[in-house]
Amino acid sequence: MKQSREDINMHQVLSVSIIIAIVALSSSREGVCQSSDDSDFSDDSNPAASQLFNQIIFDRISNLTTVFQDDIKREFGFCITDVEADWNGAFNFSERPQFLSNCAKKSKGDMMQRICTAAEVKFYFSSFFESATKRTNNYLKPNKNCNLTSWVSGCEPGWACSAGEDQKVDLKNSKDIPIRTESCAPCCAGFFCPRGITCMITCPLGAYCPLAKLNKTTGLCDPYRYQLPPGKPNHTCGGADVWADIGSSSEVFCSAGSYCPSTIQKIPCTKGHYCKTGSTSQTGKIDLQTSLSRTFSRRKSMKSDLMRGISQAKPGTDAALPPLPGSSNTSNKPSKGKKKEKSNLTKMIHDIEQDPESNEGFNLDIGDRNIKKNAPKGKQLHTQSQMFRYAYGQIEKEKAMQEQNKNLTFSGVISMANDIEIRKRPMIEVAFKDLTITLRGKNKHLMRCVTGKLMPGRVSAVMGPSGAGKTTFLSALTGKAHGCMMSGMVLINGKVESIQSYKKIIGFVPQDDIVHGNLTVEENLWFSARCRLAADLPKPEKVLVVERVIESLGLQPVRDSLVGTVEKRGISGGQRKRVNVGLEMVMEPSLLILDEPTSGLDSSSSQLLLRALRREALEGVNICMVVHQPSYTLFRMFDDLILLAKGGLTVYHGSVKKVEEYFSGLGINVPERVNPPDYYIDILEGIVKPSVSSGVNYKQLPVRWMLHNGYPVPMDMLKSVEGMSAAASSENSAHGSVTGGSEEESFAGEFWQDMKHNVEVKKDNLQDNFTSSGDLSQRETPGVFQQYRYFLGRVGKQRLREARTQAVDYLILLLAGICLGTLAKVSDETFGAVGYTYTVIAVSLLCKIAALRSFSLDKLHYWREREAGMSSLAYFLSKDTVDHFNTIVKPLVYLSMFYFFNNPRSTVIDNYAVLICLVYCVTGIAYVLAILFEPGPAQLWSVLLPVVLTLVATNSNDNKIIETISEVCYTKWALEAFVVSNAQRYSGVWLITRCGSLMKNGYNLKNYVQCLICLVITGMFSRGVAFFCMVTFQKK
Repeated sequence: MKQSREDINMHQVLSVSIIIAIVALSSSREGVCQSSDDSDFSDDSNPAASQLFNQIIFDRISNLTTVFQDDIKREFGFCITDVEADWNGAFNFSERPQFLSNCAKKSKGDMMQRICTAAEVKFYFSSFFESATKRTNNYLKPNKNCNLTSWVSGCEPGWACSAGEDQKVDLKNSKDIPIRTESCAPCCAGFFCPRGITCMITCPLGAYCPLAKLNKTTGLCDPYRYQLPPGKPNHTCGGADVWADIGSSSEVFCSAGSYCPSTIQKIPCTKGHYCKTGSTSQTGKIDLQTSLSRTFSRRKSMKSDLMRGISQAKPGTDAALPPLPGSSNTSNKPSKGKKKEKSNLTKMIHDIEQDPESNEGFNLDIGDRNIKKNAPKGKQLHTQSQMFRYAYGQIEKEKAMQEQNKNLTFSGVISMANDIEIRKRPMIEVAFKDLTITLRGKNKHLMRCVTGKLMPGRVSAVMGPSGAGKTTFLSALTGKAHGCMMSGMVLINGKVESIQSYKKIIGFVPQDDIVHGNLTVEENLWFSARCRLAADLPKPEKVLVVERVIESLGLQPVRDSLVGTVEKRGISGGQRKRVNVGLEMVMEPSLLILDEPTSGLDSSSSQLLLRALRREALEGVNICMVVHQPSYTLFRMFDDLILLAKGGLTVYHGSVKKVEEYFSGLGINVPERVNPPDYYIDILEGIVKPSVSSGVNYKQLPVRWMLHNGYPVPMDMLKSVEGMSAAASSENSAHGSVTGGSEEESFAGEFWQDMKHNVEVKKDNLQDNFTSSGDLSQRETPGVFQQYRYFLGRVGKQRLREARTQAVDYLILLLAGICLGTLAKVSDETFGAVGYTYTVIAVSLLCKIAALRSFSLDKLHYWREREAGMSSLAYFLSKDTVDHFNTIVKPLVYLSMFYFFNNPRSTVIDNYAVLICLVYCVTGIAYVLAILFEPGPAQLWSVLLPVVLTLVATNSNDNKIIETISEVCYTKWALEAFVVSNAQRYSGVWLITRCGSLMKNGYNLKNYVQCLICLVITGMFSRGVAFFCMVTFQKK
């Protein structure tokens, strides 16, 4: 008993002092209107007088709230927000004030002489506070009523004494303790009398304070925990002796399973209800079985009515379907004798050939079930079918005209087929002179003295051995050679302009197949066309562009098939490569650059791809591509050839038809049955040596080309040709030539050079992200809002096709809610803080890991689309908008189980609001982690962050640094909002427990909305940081 009371927090003691003083002082007002003989009013034979007496007492108590309202708000505003409501919740005895009249009758008219004054209340709690802080016993220090020389029976727990009729007692006096040594008797039921103070204090609502009975077995006064004083045989058990927090005075609280409508009445809960600790009424349960039976019976009746309504219709017909709004009965009648057949592309094209001028709509039913599920209906179907009819009609006409007029350009064929003037693409001619690229910080040449020109309407091939700088050459042309110093001159249409000014009409096909695997072929191409074609281009024309690309690349059989990912098999590798090229073709580029588009393709697929590119070149497109080991047939399909040697040196740049003639002039003849490009690359690789009669070394070929065209030759390269310096002849290596510095560098020197290079790369990336050149492409693409709509539709489709992954996330949340709700039961002492702590950790961890997938898996796709000119803001907002669905649903999923098993006193709405704000906050933090880190480290941070921050937020050590950090932790805000929402539901006898627990943890009842706002602001701020990192720290 002593040890439990020693653990009472000093703040709990202070918080109760003012509350008890209110009770004591309010009770004192009873004496103002009460006569010297209270028995007249409390006489059971006079119920009207008894009711009037009780009403007078209650009115006096209620009127005193205004006297102490300011003090309570100032001292205890953190745990009492509405003084009037909390007062009524604790001391509103208007419904059952019987214990007051009973006490007046029992005390024989001097009840008011037994009520504690303000001085006694302060003395009691100050003494109690001192003993608790010193960790000694909880006995009170001596006073003039209870000391070593005067210890009357009223000093014992559960007993009180009267001040006497002759002594005037001012209950508002907070300085002087009156003498109470007369007529000592047991404390009245409904009051508690502390040990060492000879007065009574009213028990709050939710408490059960009956007269105690002696338990002869234990020697205790049940239901309390004090004993009778030794040596006093006439002393009996009194009333309650303490009211504090539930940990120290749980015997005063109305026990679970019962409810106490008054402080002297305890009633067991009836069947079908439940009663928590400290309840003043019983709470009804929902009859789940009855509710479910009614629901299912209602659904069954509705289903039966529907079946009766359509029982006359034949299954499988339109008549069996529910009628559409505004539709007539005649429109739903199926045509007789017409059997539904599955149409395909062959049948559709056959219909076009039979009646090319028809304007009627038709059903387009091609591909897998994904399109059939989302097939448009009604007027929308008619409109879309007309677009496809228009597109395929034009394609068939173009094919026919091209066969008849083979000498015309492809643009001319399209113009004749449409009978209108074809819209012309702007031409881009790229000329480069003495182009040299050097790694910053390392002084290594990646390319040297490259001079040439890329002409519109021609297909140029870039070839060379590994390390020749082919990809570097393409990067330099597109302005993406980051971390390098570029010298020389690059002219666009004869002018010194940034090629980034034309990026809206420049297509770049990367070496890797960066295609969305959870979209179909058509969806990938259609999205690229909508975002990158001109905004004012009619939709039928966009459909025509997409269908041309699908037809030219041979993707018609797989147009409605998912591209596929590593985990889920989709189309073949060759088809995926063609889709990768098609993403750039559908935007009708003027300059198309491809990095090894034929790698991994067989000969037929490569020829199909190159034929499609040649058709693009006929429209004036400037096409340049890196090719590895093309077949002779494929080699002859190119117009120009750029042959590079190791170190980025040009060996040949000109027409494909003249390459053999040029090398023959150098004495290098291609043997019979040997592919010329393979033979030239083998020579440049050093595998095959030229004949001795030619007198040419493979290292001299770049110089021979410069001399052949009259280009200036650097002195070090002339020395290598003349053989004057052996060291100079070995400068050209697989990774470039060194222009200065010692040949051998120490490890520290190499490390320093690498660090300088990395810094330069980051610097170039930042400059590229924050500097923008003017737009000279003359193409207005869709704005941010329109692209946001396109991105939103794409992300929505992707999430729907990831429904299984979403279902697993929801299942894990359900299991977490069940486990935590079952294991972490609500503790009335901490208001469920333990269960809520686990909730914050679990929800943060699970939602963060799930949110990582939004950005970590699509980084390559974003980088490609951003370089293509698509809006980063539209991309980010679309991802975040779709994730709002999880922000709304996941708290419901978790709360459906946690709330059911944990059963806190706070409402579902309060908990749901906190969870929504928490999920919104952690989702934004997950965005930052996903963008800044690779998937592995991002997942590790997602696990560690909520655990560490929760430990910081719940730290109880008096460390100012930790306290300062905890104030800015989102876990602390979420936990405080949970605990505060639950603590608000505890009133009456729980006031001391509520104030003590909130003060111990540093929580405030007024901070509920503030905590939610902080969570939302943190989520918004983290999203801003994530977007900044996404557009700034882009990896190339």
